[in-house]
Amino acid sequence: MKTFSDLGIRIPDILLPQNTDLKSWPVIACDQYTQDRDYWKKAEKAADGKPSTINLILPEVYLNDSGKEKRIAHIKTAMQQYIADGVFAPEIHGFIYVERRTAYGRLRHGLVTAIDLETYEWKPFSKALIRATEATIIDRIPPRKEIRKNAPLELPHIMLLVNDPAHELIEGTGTVLKTAGDAPVYDGDLMMNGGHITGWAVPEKINDTVLASLTRIAQANTAADGSTFMFAVGDGNHSLATAKAVWDEYKTTLSEEERGTSRVRYALVEVVNIYDTGLTFEPIHRAVFGAGTTELITALRTELGGSVRECSSAAELAEKVKQSAASFGFVYSTAGKMSYTLLETPVTELAVARFQPVVDEFIQKENASGKNLTIDYIHGSGETIKLGSKPETTGILLPPVDKDSFFTTISSRGPLPRKSFSMGEADEKRFYLECRKLF
Repeated sequence: MKTFSDLGIRIPDILLPQNTDLKSWPVIACDQYTQDRDYWKKAEKAADGKPSTINLILPEVYLNDSGKEKRIAHIKTAMQQYIADGVFAPEIHGFIYVERRTAYGRLRHGLVTAIDLETYEWKPFSKALIRATEATIIDRIPPRKEIRKNAPLELPHIMLLVNDPAHELIEGTGTVLKTAGDAPVYDGDLMMNGGHITGWAVPEKINDTVLASLTRIAQANTAADGSTFMFAVGDGNHSLATAKAVWDEYKTTLSEEERGTSRVRYALVEVVNIYDTGLTFEPIHRAVFGAGTTELITALRTELGGSVRECSSAAELAEKVKQSAASFGFVYSTAGKMSYTLLETPVTELAVARFQPVVDEFIQKENASGKNLTIDYIHGSGETIKLGSKPETTGILLPPVDKDSFFTTISSRGPLPRKSFSMGEADEKRFYLECRKLF
């Protein structure tokens, strides 16, 4: 049987807050609600001045603000202060099994662990144990790198997918734990419509069972060339790429022995089974700012083919797109009148793979003529529709992604276009909760 290190895994030392309400400590992933400052102001208010992970992250809604450097400095100071003030309980050496019931009633299972960054690669067509699923946007790495570099703590919103149709690794671990009757190490409601979360420490006596499941999964996901596709990055692609970049830079200062033991070499993640019944694959929608919507639709129709028709409401448009494989919905306002336009295309491959290059080319041509178009990636159809009501903004709804052939697709064709899918709705994204010392 293989060892954990053979499979890119390291048993982590996890820090959890003590004497802290789960209503104030965890906040949602930093790359959510990137156009909604009000959400983050409400999250700050929900923390109510108590110790909270909102003080340990940089929400991307503030990424282009002039005070970004001060925010990053404050983050590192807060990390040091929380350690010094005894906010954290003693480290837990072990995995944590997680159950998250979202506001949509779905129950998702996870296993929090640390992964070896030497076994991860984000570049296309990698044969690494841990591979990216989407194209990496390089300019999103530097600000995250500034936070992680020399930071005393890390917090994960990274979620890795494992190809486990037998539901052995994660769901099986949960069954064993709950049968044993061990008390959870955290249990409570999350803020801002985040649902409920419960976590159990996995005792050392179960580790051999976990390793046996991982070994079987590795064998089933080993290709003819001998390469093993162990984990695919589901959420947090840029955070994991950042951790890798920081490690690649930091390791050049270490001896060979120090490289083997450095905490910076590892990243804390949650592993989720792609076949988890509580896991839905949602498309990541788009918002284009400054564009003429009619011209954008024409460009897409010209390249992709298909037909255009109007829907009577945002709800009808959203449902038509959701039930399709390759239809796109456009929400926009003209002279105060809302329009809901559906573009139905005959595309047979993964729709976003055809859609994104056309939009990129359109934006490039428009900007070359003196315009200033920008694009953002939006989680949740409701948020996208709301943005479409704003002046000179086009909200674009994308169709869902098929997860059954997910690992095969990534293995054969490499990463999907950037921001191709989301694991669940915006409110279902991972909340920062567990921490791990880096230094």
